[in-house]
Amino acid sequence: MKTAFALTLAFLLSQLTFAQDRPTVSAQANTVFVGADGKFEANPDTAVMQFNISAQEATSREAYDRASKEAEQVRQILRSNGIDPKSAEIGYFSLQPVYDYKTAKRKLVAYRVNANVSLKLKDFSKIAPIVQQLADADVSENQSLSYTLEDIDAAKAKAVEDAYKRARESAAILARTAGRSLGDLSYASVDTFENVRPMPMAGAMMKMSVAAPAPTEEFTPQSFSVTAHVNALFNLK
Repeated sequence: MKTAFALTLAFLLSQLTFAQDRPTVSAQANTVFVGADGKFEANPDTAVMQFNISAQEATSREAYDRASKEAEQVRQILRSNGIDPKSAEIGYFSLQPVYDYKTAKRKLVAYRVNANVSLKLKDFSKIAPIVQQLADADVSENQSLSYTLEDIDAAKAKAVEDAYKRARESAAILARTAGRSLGDLSYASVDTFENVRPMPMAGAMMKMSVAAPAPTEEFTPQSFSVTAHVNALFNLK
């Protein structure tokens, strides 16, 4: 009895020095308290394409009409690739005057329309054709591609499973060392940590030759790491 109590107390003290923010568990006889970290590497499930539609003309109406024409070309490109244009999102839209500041009195010389478009794709095979067609049509600027993980809950569950497995294995080793066997789980707490931000490709995407492979072809998108920490209290037999 005294040996089991001392074993439990020793582990509680070690956990307090390891992480002050961990939950406090009251020491109980015939129990063992352990903590373990788990990890899961998840592949991205979403590609995020972003580009600008810009038009500059002498009048605001002409700039607006040209931007509208370019936007319709973008919609046609999306439809030709089996994508509903409604899935594309407008981040901002602006119509601004353009001035010539070479003289003391500024002179209005044009109007410029800018719109930012964001498109999420689950089917990565559609990325290269869309980028190529947008570049060929010359209706977009500053194309960029990034990857992210939207189904984060599944990755968290895998990380928690890994952490709990490690915690139980450690508890079983300690129990055997003390000449005991591991019983049922009495208490557990879980913390998960993730740093899932869009992972940008380096630089803006440029026009590609039809015969040349896409800049990202045959490369694997960077994976995302999700970690979990499990504190577990087991009974001892």
